[in-house]
Formats: sequence, structure tokens, C-alpha cells
Amino acid sequence: MFSRYQVSDSDPVVRDGADANVAAAYNQAGGDYVVYADGDSRCLFTFNGLHAYADRRIWTLLETKLTDLRATGASSISILDAGCDPGTWLRRLVTRAQVLGFTTITARGFDVARAQVQRARLLAKDLSGISGVNLTFDVADLTGELPEADDSVDLTLCLYSVLSHLPVASLPKVSTEFARVTSGHFITTVRSVGSTPTISVDSIEKARRFKHDNSRDRCEIELCDGRHIELSFHLFAASELRSYFAEHFDIEDLRGLDLFHNRFAPDPRWNPASLTLDTQFSDELERLEETYAKSSEFVERANHLLLVARCRQASTKS
Repeated sequence: MFSRYQVSDSDPVVRDGADANVAAAYNQAGGDYVVYADGDSRCLFTFNGLHAYADRRIWTLLETKLTDLRATGASSISILDAGCDPGTWLRRLVTRAQVLGFTTITARGFDVARAQVQRARLLAKDLSGISGVNLTFDVADLTGELPEADDSVDLTLCLYSVLSHLPVASLPKVSTEFARVTSGHFITTVRSVGSTPTISVDSIEKARRFKHDNSRDRCEIELCDGRHIELSFHLFAASELRSYFAEHFDIEDLRGLDLFHNRFAPDPRWNPASLTLDTQFSDELERLEETYAKSSEFVERANHLLLVARCRQASTKS
């Protein structure tokens, strides 16, 4: 089990044991996690990584939300990324918001892993210096109160395995906080109960051994370099994910992401170069994804569940 990590004087310490384990895992993963999760950090809109289909689907959704808000005449936007990792999604959103003509962009990302926050700050230097852009990254966790004011955030993100690393008992409080600060949309993705195996912090071939204990929501990983990781990891059923947010939000969409793409992608370490995903085959996979993404028989066998929620009007929140 990892020891607690060292932080700078300006960043808070993550005190809770479970959070400290998660933070330490992603701190030690460092730059390898960036490559695993997002690919080349210099190519923001090239979606060709391990979760390429899911990434493209999420980006299409986020870009639509930005465009729709701008179409209302809004010139300012506030974005929150809870569990931002190296800040890739926030940089994508800020970059696109500026192109769309938003003149005031307030964006904050936070994460329990100091190393990932430091990397996010470094990668976002160019954006942070643009007039009208207030882009910040903090070390923090989701179990406390958010500093954002009530109804102040247009778009709140909590993508991939962030919610999976939280104690299940804390999720009602977390969803309430998200609802308090969000005036527009909340979007999250989580690992589903029927997903393929993952070690979260890096590609699976880096592990010598791993095991997920569903009864305890614990994942134990022994990496090939000898490091041992033990961290909390909860797999979600679709109805369970909905239940945590339906009380405070109107659910616009709940679907599976990556039912087929990851399973049919050829592995260059094993398959011949001739086995590629040509355009016709890729189009057919897209059709299958759309056909079965909400099917009760398939949705929980996707690698990720996507939930899109809209904040209820202030008059109905209380």
C-alpha cells in the first residue's frame, strides 16, 4: 500500500486513507498515465487512444453543449472539471469556447493527485495567459464542499473513473454538491459492472497481477516493475448511477459507451498489420453502438456508462 505523498506548501494534503491511496497511485503513474488516458497531450482533438470511441462520443456531446449555450447569446461560461487528471478535457473545452466566441471563460479543474495537477498547470500555461480566460487547477477531493457559488457553473464534468474511486456512501452527498453549484449540465462517465478489466492508472499489460473484489470495491494491482497498488474502485449498474443523480437533476441521457469498439480493436502486439479497422467495418461498429447503447441487455456490458443530466430550475431544487 502506498504511503502518503509530499505536497507543496500551497497545496492541501489529502488526509483520508482511501483518498491518499488513490492520490499516490496517480502521482506515481505520472506521465505514463497521461499517455495511457489521453494519448499525445499536444494533439488535443486527435482521439486515437485506448478509449477513442468513447472520447469522440463525449467530445461531440460537450461541443454541442458549448455551441448550444453560445447560440443563446451567452458570452461568458463557467466550467468545472472534478477529477481533472492532467487537465486534457478542460483544455479542450476552453480552447473550443474561445473559438466559439466566449469572451469570459472561467474554468477550474481539481484532482487528488498533485502530480497530475502540476502537469495540468504546465500544459495549460498558454491558455492561462489569454485575456478573458481564467483557468486554474487545484489539489482537492470530492468529499468536501465545493468552493463554487450556488448555480454558478454552466458545465460540470466528472469523467471516467473519478466516481468509482469514492466510497459509495459519499455519493449522495457528492451528487447534492454537484447539483448545488451547477446551473446547466452535469456529465459523468463511470466504469460499468460488465466492463472489461482495467488497472486504471496505466495500460493493463503493465500489470503482473490484478484482482477486483466486487464485495469490497477494492482493486489490488501488482505492476511488472514490482510496485503494489491497492485502491478503491466501484463498478456501477445503470440504475444505480441514475439513482444517485435523479433526485437533483433531470436525466437527459444514460447509455453505454464502447460496447464493441474496444473488443474488436486489433492489438498490434499480436495481430498482423493486415487486420485493420477499415471504414466500412468502423461504420458498422458505430451503428451497433448506437443500436444497443441503451438496451437493457447490453448497456451494463459497455466499458463505460455515460450520464447526461440537466439542472432543475431553482424553483424546483428546494
